Amino acid sequence: MLTAEIFSPEIIFVIILAILLLFAAPKLPKYAKSLGEANKEFKKAQREADEEAKAEKAKPAPVDDKITMSKAELDALIAEREAKARRESEKPTAN
Repeated sequence: MLTAEIFSPEIIFVIILAILLLFAAPKLPKYAKSLGEANKEFKKAQREADEEAKAEKAKPAPVDDKITMSKAELDALIAEREAKARRESEKPTAN
């Protein structure tokens, strides 16, 4: 029973933590600094992505300059322009 208590998961975790603190203590500040810089860079990229998404939403949709009409509307437009051209050609020119 005593060996089961010695090798319990909690005890093993504490032993590993103690060993890491003894041998990796000089490197812990460097690791913490690296972790902080990575976190800062992640937040910066996330903020830039949010700003980009807002800019995309604010950008107006492209205007489509194409005009579509039915054949009947096109025929009516052509007839109207032909009539206008006939009227203008029949007007006497004042010289």
